[in-house]
Amino acid sequence: MIVSLIRSIILYTLIIIAIRLMGKRQIGELQPGELAITILISNIAVLPIENIDVPLILGIIPIFTLVCFELALSSISLKSNNFRKLLSGKPVFVIEDGKINQKALSSLRFTLDDLTEGLRSCDVFDISQVAYAVVETNGTMSVLKKFSAQTVTAEMMKLEDEKTVVPMVVISDGKLVTENLQMVGLNNEWIFNRVKKENLDVKDIFLMTVDRDENVYLARKERI
Repeated sequence: MIVSLIRSIILYTLIIIAIRLMGKRQIGELQPGELAITILISNIAVLPIENIDVPLILGIIPIFTLVCFELALSSISLKSNNFRKLLSGKPVFVIEDGKINQKALSSLRFTLDDLTEGLRSCDVFDISQVAYAVVETNGTMSVLKKFSAQTVTAEMMKLEDEKTVVPMVVISDGKLVTENLQMVGLNNEWIFNRVKKENLDVKDIFLMTVDRDENVYLARKERI
């Protein structure tokens, strides 16, 4: 039992390292080659976990071999556009200039239900509002609405540009986050004085954020 547990922890750690080496992607964003490698790694890892008679090295070597293979393919893809298209395919326009590309739908084996579902995932419920829709190489859909259906932006309204200020978490669950304080140009003394104005201690605060303009959001801890 203990041996099986140790082997599981080792392989779990190994898979995490392998996935980190391949890059940060969610499952739904994996390219076909990356998805195939991920499935193979998971299947290989199961064998030494389920059967302790299988040497652990027989799981470790194939996993690292597949990761190295994937990294090699990724390097070639970065340098060769043709190889990248061969390996991952290319984006396909399923709606062009407001018209459904039926040929493209057929080649992707997309039904109208698949198309409308993809549009809804992009917060589009009226297909007449779409100027262009693209099925990306990872299977997700990107949509550009017609100008008349686009959300009004500050640029459209010719509003004066204002500097974007990002609030940082400076107190998390009763503890100071010093590195974030430095990022907004503040120090511990400022925080203690600001908290004191609320008749609180740092340990009494569940969340506190502040930006460079010293705008504060504060949430007290609740007794649970």
